[in-house]
Amino acid sequence: MNTPSSRSQTTSQRKTPSMCQHQPTCPTADSPDREAAHTVAHHPEQGWSLLCNGVLLFEDTGELLPDGQIIAPHRPLSHRLVTAA
Repeated sequence: MNTPSSRSQTTSQRKTPSMCQHQPTCPTADSPDREAAHTVAHHPEQGWSLLCNGVLLFEDTGELLPDGQIIAPHRPLSHRLVTAA
């Protein structure tokens, strides 16, 4: 029988424990310097790294935060190669 009291409560927000074991601890995922956190997994062949604060950092400088927020790539424009026709 499916009664309200027998259903499990689910939430859309995941609680991710911190992976940071460093002292002092690394910046949190919501701090402006979040990219300074230590790398715990690095996959250059796939173009991403996982930081100990839960941030997925992509080689194009885009980011995916643990709460699902997307940070657009922010590579400086001065480093792009320009070709003339």
